[in-house]
Order: sequence, then structure tokens, then C-alpha cells
Amino acid sequence: MEIMPKRRAGIRHWHRIAALLVIFDVFAVNAAYFLAWWFRYDGHYSQIPQETMLNALRFVPVYTTVCVVIFFLMRLYNSIWRFASFNELVRVVTASVATAVLHVVGMKLLPGRMPIAYYVLGAILQFLLILGVRFSYRLLILLRGKKRASYRAQRVMLIGAGNAGQMLLRDIMHNSEELKVCCIIDDNPNKWNRDIEGIPVIGGRDDILYAVRKYQIDKIFLTIPSASENDKRDILNICKETGCELKNLPSIYQMVSSDISVGSMQDVAVEDLLGRKPIQVKMDEIYSQISGKTILVTGGGGSIGSELCRQIAAHAPKQLIIFDVYENNAYEIEQELKERNPELDLKVLIGSVRDSRCLESVFTTYRPDIVYHAAAHKHVPLMETSPCEAIKNNVIGTYKTGYAAMMNGCKRFVLISTDKAVNPTNIMGASKRLCEMVIQSFDRAVKEGTAGELPRLFTHREADVPTARSVQNISTEFVAVRFGNVLGSNGSVIPLFKKQIQKGGPVTVTHPDIIRYFMTIPEAVSLVMQAGTYANGGEIFVLDMGAPVRIDELARNLIKLSGYRPDVDIPVVYTGLRPGEKLYEEKLMAEEGLQKTPNDLIHIGAPIPFDTQKFLTQLRRLMDAAYENDESIRSVVTQMVPTYDPERGGFGKKADTAQKQAVGVGSD
Repeated sequence: MEIMPKRRAGIRHWHRIAALLVIFDVFAVNAAYFLAWWFRYDGHYSQIPQETMLNALRFVPVYTTVCVVIFFLMRLYNSIWRFASFNELVRVVTASVATAVLHVVGMKLLPGRMPIAYYVLGAILQFLLILGVRFSYRLLILLRGKKRASYRAQRVMLIGAGNAGQMLLRDIMHNSEELKVCCIIDDNPNKWNRDIEGIPVIGGRDDILYAVRKYQIDKIFLTIPSASENDKRDILNICKETGCELKNLPSIYQMVSSDISVGSMQDVAVEDLLGRKPIQVKMDEIYSQISGKTILVTGGGGSIGSELCRQIAAHAPKQLIIFDVYENNAYEIEQELKERNPELDLKVLIGSVRDSRCLESVFTTYRPDIVYHAAAHKHVPLMETSPCEAIKNNVIGTYKTGYAAMMNGCKRFVLISTDKAVNPTNIMGASKRLCEMVIQSFDRAVKEGTAGELPRLFTHREADVPTARSVQNISTEFVAVRFGNVLGSNGSVIPLFKKQIQKGGPVTVTHPDIIRYFMTIPEAVSLVMQAGTYANGGEIFVLDMGAPVRIDELARNLIKLSGYRPDVDIPVVYTGLRPGEKLYEEKLMAEEGLQKTPNDLIHIGAPIPFDTQKFLTQLRRLMDAAYENDESIRSVVTQMVPTYDPERGGFGKKADTAQKQAVGVGSD
């Protein structure tokens, strides 16, 4: 019911505008030729022949009517002139030419001769008046819009005066009323003190802080996608001290840069400030390992598992099987992979690595060639309050999955481990060390030909699980890949910090001196896949992750990257170490040595000798304790993992020594 009044109001408004234009056109077409007379006779009205004047006045009503009719036919009263463009210009030109010709013909039919200058000047003046009133409306609208936008627009600095920066500048100038580029920074001295689209290039990176103050910058856009990691990191480290919001153009745009716009800009990731080059892997080796193979990823819906699935799907596997207990995550990665890789033979199965029957069914049905075992409980404080669940899922789940893989002809089994397995102070880290010991036990059994003698470790409810058909010629290679904290993964501090910043703080850090090693999810997954190509069985692959990072520094950098000031706009609060948490993490135990691989950033830790038979006997007792929810399960774990010390925390002797060596280095 409200639509009709609005429509009638709109029609009435259009009628008023059209009527005003008709009135102006009546005035314009007559004023144009009167002024042409006046100019022709040097501004002396008395010199105009009176007979000619009278004949022209008799022609005025006819010419005026004809002009208005032609303007109607050319739809000069229908256009929305605030959006006038080239099409409207063409129609005005056409109408002006047509009426000028008719004016000449009409005047020739009357007695008396008119000078040529009269016709030429009249036609030109009429065209300018008709065109001017219409396009001046658009100009006024644009100027008023820019004036209003200038009050509310955020002031932007561009860093990079190359092709990408110029394209982004044009997009902002033509399409954004909310942003105003005030200055440009570029390290090329040849561009200094020059303008691009009227915007000054004022200097190099050393002038960033000065320019932010001078131009009162709100946002900084980094538009140098081809810059080296070191250069980009140095510039970002300067920018984060300005308090401005930072945006970055991803490196992908150095290859495809024809459509750079404000929408191409992304938030600066805190990993850009880590001070380490991205991990490089040999993709051809990974391709030869994956291509044409049936791959199973347990925990395939998690942050690490889903990235594994993405990279595997891009390497032409024969079949990819995602196995996860959480159906929502599994569904999301399934839909994503179907859209990205429509030709992929994808199977998504819901099940638990604790369920021997389910695992046996999966392995006998699909016969995977390679297994990436990412299913695990990883949250340290939660596992401290539920230690039996950590053992059931991580340790027993790894044993059951590895056993099923081995007995069903799987060629390679890759365990996703963690640096928390080194000298663990929490049950999660200890459980992952036990997982490493499980796969090392399997590897020894395979090499010694005793795999068929391994216990099945089934609960009494699984006693009737069918036995594998054959244990002959078992050749499964078991390896583990150990890495540090993964930025952006489930349970990572980065998503937590971002949520806290969005809420206005406080940002919570457990301890001002806590340090961690970090890598990105794609890096971690690339390492896992690369490790598989180097596997001979029994190795623990370790990534050289460079210098550790102080979590307090990480939190403060994230606050700065968001355009706020730590402890001023967003407070940073120290909450104390959580149960089982250390001040630092180690990549290797003291007893482990390092061996090189073809990738300088990937190393192999030599297996630590332990009594396999004793370990397997203890493992049975550990499983019983876990399923009985025995509160003393930590003591059983301590007997199996001598380096596990739940009382040590972050302030033990080893931790204190390592902390002294890492003075000045920060982390989470």
C-alpha cells in the first residue's frame, strides 16, 4: 500500500524537473540566436536591420515549438541527468544539429538575408546552453558528494607506487567515497616529489612515520605484492607503530594484477611479522607420492586435516577419504573440495579412531595407500582436566588406526605430532610422545617381521572384530612429523586474540615471558607431505622453525595491526600459566640427534631406544586405566614416558636454563 504514494511522488518530481527543463530550453534557443545577433553587430542592438528583426520574431514561436518537439523525440527530458554520460552527450549533439539545420532552412524561407556568423554563433550558443544546464546538474551532484565524502572519508596512505598501487589508487578515486588517498610512499628515489593522479609521492619507508602525522592517516595500504619477505616485514614493523589500520595486497596479485581494487586488500596477518621465510617444499616429489594413490586423512575436518585434504586434492590422488568424528567440519570440507575439485573421487566418512570395527571396515573397503593421521585432542588445558580422554583418543586411537593400516597393506602411515611431545609437562604432550612411541614400535615390528605378533589392544566390546586376512609381507612405513604451534588453527591464540580485540579487550596472555615456535597451516601441511617423501620408517621429522616468538609481543603486534594501541586502547592482561603449560617448547629431546634431509629446513630426529615389549605391555595397562577413567593415569604415563614431569611446569631446571638462553625472544 505504501508503494503507490511513493511512485506517484516520484512521477510528480520527474514532471517538475521536465517542466523546468522545457522552460529553460524555450529561453535558451531564443537567447542563443539573440546573442548571436548581438555579437554579430558588436553589441549594438540599433544596427540590426528592423525588417530582419521583425521576420525573425515571427519565426520565434515556430522554431521554439519545433525545438521542444525535437528535444522530446530525442528523450532529453527523460534522462536522469545526475548519471549523464556519453549517451546523453550524443543525444544533445544530435538534437542541436537537427534544430540548427531547421533554423537555417526556416530563416531562408523568410524575406531578408541573415549573416553566416548569426547561424554559426547561434547554433554554438544553443548547444552550450542546452548541454550546460544538463551536465552542470551532474557536476553539482558530484561536487556536493565529494564535499560530503571528504568530511567522513578515512585518510589513506599507499605504500608502493608501482602498477598495483596505481590501479588501487584509481579504484579508490573513482569508486570509493569512504576513502581518500592523501600520500604515497615508495623506496624508489626517482618517484619522490612527483605526483600520481594528483597524489604526491613523498618519500621512502623512512618517511612513513612523518607522513602519518602530517597527513593524519587512518589506514595504510601495502601494495607491493612482489616485495621480498624481508622488505615487507621491515615496512610492516614500521607501520605497526603508527596506530593505523593496515591492509596488505596478497602476493598472488603479482601474477594476476588486472583487477586490483579495495576488495583485493586483506588484513595484515601477524605471521608476516614472524621474521622467518616461508617453508619451501619440492612439489614435484609430493606430486609423485600422492598422484594416483588412495589417501586417507583421519581428523580430515580439523584445521590441519582440512588443509591436508586441500593440498592432497590438488595433487591428483586416485581417491581421497576424509575420516572424522565431527560431521559439521567434515561436511564443510567436503563441500569446499567438491566445488574446487569437481573431478576428485572423494569419500567422507563419519567415525572415531577409537572404534576398531569402524576402522577395520574403512581399511578393508577402501585399501588406502597412505594414511595421514591428524585425528587428536590437542587443547592442553582441556586435556589436563580430562587425561583419560587424551589417552583414549590420541594414544589408543593412534594404535588402532596404525594397526588397521598395517594389517590391510597400507604403504605409509604419517603421524601428526607436536613439539609438546618433547620433555612434556602436560598430558596432551605426553600422549603425543606415546603416539610417537607407538609408531616406532610398529616400524620395528615391520622391519623385524614380527608385526603379526603385535597385540590388537581391543576392548572387551570389540573382541569379535574380524582378524585381518593376511599378515604376510607387511611393509608399512611409519613416520611422525613434529612441529610447533600453528597460526590460525583450532585452539590457536590468534583467533582468541582477534575476538578479544573486536570486543575491545582485554587481550589475555598467560605470562609475559612465555615463548613458542610458530608456523602457518600451509607450511605445517607442506612439511607433513614432504616428510612422507623422505620416509624410510621410524623417523621423527622436525621443522627448523627459526627463532621462537614471545606471545606477549605477538598479542601487542596484533593489537597494533588492528589500528589500536596496546595498554591504551586495548589492555593486555597476564593471567598466569595454565595447568601443564611451559614457558617454552623444545623441538627435540636432549637424547635425540639431528640428521639432514634434502630440505635444509627439515631434519630427522634419531629414534630413542626403548624396550618395545615392555612398552606394549604397559600400553595395555594404560588402555585399561583410560577406559576405567582411573584418576591415577598420570602415574602410568610417567612410567612409560620418563621425560614426562607434570610437576615441572614452566619453571623447572631445564625450562629455566632454556629461558635464560632465550632472553629477549618472545612467545605464547
